[in-house]
Formats: sequence, C-alpha cells, structure tokens
Amino acid sequence: MSRIGKLPIVIPEGVEVKIEGQTVTAKGSLGTESVTIRPEIKIEKSENTIVLTRANDDRKSRSLHGLSRTLVSNAINGVKTGFVKKLEIVGVGYRAQMQGNTLNMALGYSHPIDIKAPEGIKISVEQNTKITISGANKQAVGDIAALIRSKRPPEVYKGKGIKYEGEHIRRKAGKTGKK
Repeated sequence: MSRIGKLPIVIPEGVEVKIEGQTVTAKGSLGTESVTIRPEIKIEKSENTIVLTRANDDRKSRSLHGLSRTLVSNAINGVKTGFVKKLEIVGVGYRAQMQGNTLNMALGYSHPIDIKAPEGIKISVEQNTKITISGANKQAVGDIAALIRSKRPPEVYKGKGIKYEGEHIRRKAGKTGKK
C-alpha cells in the first residue's frame, strides 16, 4: 500500500470541501481550487477527514494513489495558507519592479523583460532584487517562478542571474593565466 496515499487528509477550520463524483472542490480564504481524480481512486469524506483508496492493486492504481492524495492535499492547503516561492536576482545592474500587474525586469539584455502575473498569482518585489510569488495553486506558483528564473538562469563563473532563495550555485574556477 502507498505510504503517502493511505494517510488521511485533515480538513482544517475555515475550509469547505465538496466532493461531486471524482471532483474535489476546496473553498477557503484564498480562493477555490478544484481537483479531478482518476476513476481508479475512490474518495471518501467523513466529518473532517478525506481518505483516498484504490479500487484494485494493479500498477496504474498504485502509482495514482499517492499522487491523487497529494493533489487533493495541496488544493486544501493552498486555499487555507497558500504557497510561496522566493527568487533572488544577483548581478550588477540587474533589477526588477512591479508596474501594475506586470513584473518588469532589467537583466542585462538590450530590452526589458515583462511578465504578466496570471490570475490567482500575486508577485511582489522587495529591494529591487527579491521577488516573491504567492498563490493558492502550488503548480501555478512553481510554473511562474520557473518561467521568471528561465529568463536569466545563474551562470557558473560569477553566479549572476536569477536563483531560488537558498539555492546553492556550484561555481567553476575561471581560466588561470600564464605563469
């Protein structure tokens, strides 16, 4: 049995969960998230917990069991507390600023880079070099963070670029001169 899939999901205070067929909808203070579960997985809701069980023991059902439980858990946690990713910009002249709902970045190219925040995602900038992305959908937060990082990934010689907060960049030694 899946170690993750068999764990019950506790529904926190302030979150309303509705199950209609194979769709689980969570509604909380940060919005509404909906997850559709494959038919190989059965959903049961008791008072304040949700338990996912698989119909049979074939390989596909086993692989979907833990995934489905995690997706439902992320939806419930997302509408209650939300998810946050933090990015840091390293480099002379590299900076970011918000212009309305658009992130405007100067990353050493001949043109500025603009990224519009999708619906449900909040982007904020502190000190021109720290970007915070937050939202209720874990996948959407991670996708927009990866998109921003892809515009100037950190390089290995000086470490210049956009990196996740706490990310360690493996540095290479530069050329050595003649002796």
